[in-house]
Amino acid sequence: MSEEQGRRVGLNESIFRQVNEQIESLNRDLGTDDAAMTVICECADGDCTERLQIEVSAYEEVRADPRRYVIVPGHELPEFESVVESGSAYDVVEKREGAAAALAEETDPRS
Repeated sequence: MSEEQGRRVGLNESIFRQVNEQIESLNRDLGTDDAAMTVICECADGDCTERLQIEVSAYEEVRADPRRYVIVPGHELPEFESVVESGSAYDVVEKREGAAAALAEETDPRS
């Protein structure tokens, strides 16, 4: 896949990450102290609307690295990312060097 395809993959995933950051922020603002939260899959498929449960502490660990995303198992794109953690309800992927990784770092809302 080309660098342009890598950028599109990174952009799709970054959009989903932004949505999940808003979900977490709303939960905090509303005083929801649940141990888990529901997020949308942060995969590269712009049409994916699958949701998954993740503990807030696990979500924070994923967010600590701008190249990591939480996805539904099986939604990874091996050309651009590697599964670095597997849970029962979600996988964590990390972008490989290249356009998708650079875009992930550029668009990280926590940087």
